[in-house]
Order: sequence, then structure tokens, then C-alpha cells
Amino acid sequence: MGTAFEAGGLTRYTRVAIALHWTIAVLIIVNLTIGLLHESLLPGTIPLHKSIGMLVLLLSVIRLVWRFTHRPPPLPATVRRWEKGLAHAVHWLFYALMILIPLSGWVFTSASPKRHPLEFFGLFPLPMFPVAQDKQLSHIVAERHEQLAYLMIALLVLHLGAALKHRFLDRDRTVDRMLPGAGPV
Repeated sequence: MGTAFEAGGLTRYTRVAIALHWTIAVLIIVNLTIGLLHESLLPGTIPLHKSIGMLVLLLSVIRLVWRFTHRPPPLPATVRRWEKGLAHAVHWLFYALMILIPLSGWVFTSASPKRHPLEFFGLFPLPMFPVAQDKQLSHIVAERHEQLAYLMIALLVLHLGAALKHRFLDRDRTVDRMLPGAGPV
């Protein structure tokens, strides 16, 4: 099993894990913004939203495989036991949402009676999810998709709050483990 690496005495996530983390984070924030504001944005944002969602799904599966094959760095000894438990729960919930949100979008798009072609950034078509075209199913899954997105927003706020707490209140190096190019503090 691969392990984290040392940089300036700090045990950090691997460069691949860091790149996947920040790439997926930016894509999720962009996609949540598009999803929430799509009615007030320019036409054509929904195909972009769907493409980004499929990219998040792909990268999240890669990230999950990477996570299972590369041990993350340990949390600093100063992190309390309950914080470690909460951090692990939040991270696994993130993984679940990074997969379930795009999957639910794919399912409700595929189930829609007004099914539009699904393309990956206009480059090539993507197959529809193997479900029947059913207005009620599409509506129910669309509602779940939206609810999961709101849960993602809540987790992002919690995650950011925890990062800020570690940086400015605890003044520990927890956040540095995932920052690109972070060296000794």
C-alpha cells in the first residue's frame, strides 16, 4: 500500500491525492453554483452542469481507488479523538455524495420523458442510465439530487469551518497536509 510523503518534516497527502482533492473541490463548487443558479444563467449551462457532474463522478471513482491504495497521513496528535471520528465520517460522506449526486443526476436525466442527449462537454455522447423513461421517477430522483446537493453544501461549510479552526484557532498543521506546495510552518 502506498503512503503519504514527507515534505519539510510534515507528513502530507500524496501529490496525486492533493491534485484530485483540489480539482474535484473546484468542479463541485462550480457545479453547485450552476445547479443553484441555472435558471438565471445563460442557456446551455445545464449541459455544462451535466458534463462537470460526469467528470466529478469519474474523478471521484479514481480518487476513491487512490484512497484505498494509498494510506492518508495521520492527523496531528493534538487533534482530539471526537474530531478524528467526525473528520473520518465527513470524508466518507463526501465520497458517497461525490458519487451519489452525479449518479442521481444521470438517473433523473435518463428517466425524463423529455430526454435530451447527454454529451461529455460536446465531445462525445454518453449513454443513458438504464432506467425507464418515467416522469414520476425522474421527478423523485431530481428532488433527491437537489437534497443531496444541499447536504453537500452543508458538508462543505463544515469542512471549511474545520479547516479555518485548525489554521487560526488551533494553529496546527492539519490543513497543510492537503495544501499544494505547503512546506514547514
